[in-house]
Amino acid sequence: MFARLELPKKFLILGVRHFPRGEPVAILSNGAWRTPLGDVEIDAPLAEALRGACPLLREDIVAHSAEHSLEVQLPFLQVSAPGFSFVPVALGTLRFEDLVSVGEAVARVLLTKKEEVLLLATSDLNHYEDDATTRVKDRKAIDQLLALDARALYDTCRKEEISMCGLGPSVAMLTALCAMGAKKAELVRYATSGDVSGDHDAVVGYAGMTFS
Repeated sequence: MFARLELPKKFLILGVRHFPRGEPVAILSNGAWRTPLGDVEIDAPLAEALRGACPLLREDIVAHSAEHSLEVQLPFLQVSAPGFSFVPVALGTLRFEDLVSVGEAVARVLLTKKEEVLLLATSDLNHYEDDATTRVKDRKAIDQLLALDARALYDTCRKEEISMCGLGPSVAMLTALCAMGAKKAELVRYATSGDVSGDHDAVVGYAGMTFS
């Protein structure tokens, strides 16, 4: 998916906090994350601007310490955009109002930045049901992502019991995108784990999407 984009040197990455430890809306504002490809610096000025715009954000290493949803993106970006910096935000809340507040703050900050910042939300789709069921459920979530409709995505996932782990980051992302005037969404590719493993009894859905 990254190969389709002209990547900047700054990224704001929204991920889920899978584990019940740490702050529900957590940011790290300085330091670096280490991957097998080397260190990636946190963009301190961008992080500080976001903290100032969103009172819900709390500086918290605990929420990030065992979380994989953000870090798995970094090696891909190290290859595709060498020398980049980023801001990690881990969302452990599913309070719609809080997610909207985060998204609105992201928009306010990014709209003031002279340098381009790519907003990236990371999530799987439905988990551990059979392939046919997962594809039906995932299509319902993808349709709302394509419609850029944060409220409908939230309501659909709750009503249809779609176990999309990054629902919170996705709602915040859609909120930010709409506030920044995004009009277009594209599904780059959809697949389930069964397409690779051959096990279609308990799969996880995945989709790559771009927004502009």
